[in-house]
Amino acid sequence: MPTTINWVEDGASMTALWRSESVAAPPTRIVIADDKTTADAAYRLACEGTALLWRGDFQNARQLMLAMARRIDKQAARRMDEVGTLMPQAIFHRGRQQQARRARLLGMLLLQFNVGHQLSLRRAPDVRAACTEAFGASPEPYVMSLRELLGAIGAHEWRKNGVKVVALGKKIHPHYGVFAPVRNEYLDLVTNAPLPSKTLAFDIGTGTGVLAAILARRGVTSVVATDLDARAIACAQENIERLGMKNQVTVLQTDLFPPYCAPLIVCNPPWLPALPSSRLEHAVYDPDSRMLRGFLSGLVDHLEVDGEGWLILSDLAEHFGLRSRDELLAWISEADLQVIDRIDTLPKHPRTRDASDPLHAARAAEITSLWRLGRSSVRRACARKSGA
Repeated sequence: MPTTINWVEDGASMTALWRSESVAAPPTRIVIADDKTTADAAYRLACEGTALLWRGDFQNARQLMLAMARRIDKQAARRMDEVGTLMPQAIFHRGRQQQARRARLLGMLLLQFNVGHQLSLRRAPDVRAACTEAFGASPEPYVMSLRELLGAIGAHEWRKNGVKVVALGKKIHPHYGVFAPVRNEYLDLVTNAPLPSKTLAFDIGTGTGVLAAILARRGVTSVVATDLDARAIACAQENIERLGMKNQVTVLQTDLFPPYCAPLIVCNPPWLPALPSSRLEHAVYDPDSRMLRGFLSGLVDHLEVDGEGWLILSDLAEHFGLRSRDELLAWISEADLQVIDRIDTLPKHPRTRDASDPLHAARAAEITSLWRLGRSSVRRACARKSGA
């Protein structure tokens, strides 16, 4: 049943549908805000749990949100200065708490949309295409945070402009809620690792389809790209068609593995074992390492006897104290797997050079690896017929 919110405006009781892709709870207290509302007042109300439904100029609403963000970030910086000698795990969790608080407070600035995702505010942009791509059709008016709208607009620009992937020599176009392949080092690992076979490969948790496309470009005759998320499936399908690879790559909506075997199975699971707070964060945070462990535990049952499983994984979780190397190696061993080889690469993203980051030392030490895994025995031979 759709969630609604209620407020009083000009003495009348008002109701509208509540929309939140981040699954934020609907606000219980709402006041009307406009161009006369100050940043200090807006910040105070948000901290008290009161949302502000905007009736002024759209661009002024953006400026107000930026001013609120500066106040939130200033307070967060003071708190992070107090971390002192805390262990990286404690610093990581405190940082996550502050990110959640920031998202919650900025999410208190609300906009009301008419049918078809239309905004009637002064100087409001035409957001219909961005919102339709992100949220689908809008047959009824609704209320959503300005922060989530800006996320949809940003995703629309990513989708329209694409991300250049050097390994492909072409662009990948991410959709809303699907992680963009902006870190080239893990793509380079898949580009350069020696292929055990060119007949068939699985790309597990394909997302945008970028790894499946790289495998196809390397000459793998048939690639099956899987994902459980419907948005990722649509995104991967569109990218594969854009790249002219639909005769090589099949996109399949399923949980992890197709129901047969392959000589090469590739997986780039979320790297950090923590709870995601939004749809997009599912590509980064994997509660209790569920996807990682699911891939490892199911690999032997879907891997041909002489095949390889490629696990692409950063060791950032180890530096943050969230998962140990011994745990990872134990999961590999328990799955009747052995490490054939490990190919490492250093990070290239700007955060490794940000000395002001409380987790700078951990980020600077990060190594991303492609683990080449094979069967440790043939006792559990693949009983599933290979094929695409």
